[in-house]
Amino acid sequence: QVQLVESGGGLVQAGGSLRLSCVASGSFFRINVMGWYRQAPGKQRELVASITSGDNTNYEDSVKGRFTISRDNAKNTVYLQMNSLKPEDTAVYYCNAIVEAINFGMRRNFNYWGQGTQVTVSS
Repeated sequence: QVQLVESGGGLVQAGGSLRLSCVASGSFFRINVMGWYRQAPGKQRELVASITSGDNTNYEDSVKGRFTISRDNAKNTVYLQMNSLKPEDTAVYYCNAIVEAINFGMRRNFNYWGQGTQVTVSS
């Protein structure tokens, strides 16, 4: 089992910044991909940004140039630096990890989610 614990959400004014963190713990071989998703009220959950173990990144178009995802493999931690925040960034942000673990003697990928952290941007 793997646990993902997020921190860093909160209330900020438009134009401000927040930094989200997510720490993975548990039993696994390695973390292949870590990412951040968000879900606003009445909307589907969407990918915000992701980063592979080789530091290849992917961003949703609306956050490009404003958000930066990074990871510290030694700490099993992924970060999301959010700058120039807008009211439309308001959502619950979820950490996601695709983890490689040994299951019945074979390496398999498992998908895990954090509990979510609220980000609210006021206008």
